[in-house]
Amino acid sequence: MEQIANLHIEKLPEGIYLATCEDIPGLIAQGRTITETIEIARDVAKKLLEAHAERHQQAKLASVKDSFDYPLILGT
Repeated sequence: MEQIANLHIEKLPEGIYLATCEDIPGLIAQGRTITETIEIARDVAKKLLEAHAERHQQAKLASVKDSFDYPLILGT
């Protein structure tokens, strides 16, 4: 089953991107590009969710529906 966690991504003055997630406490990721930041955030999220499961804690994430919006980011 796939679930959705909403990331907040911001560009820092240093030119790198920072991702955080209210849905998964402790998730912080940074990268040189948005794509790299999202990939790192996905890896961190998986590890955090595995750690929660080992402690018998479940994150309350929304299930993926048959239809949803997804921002497509295109380079210039």
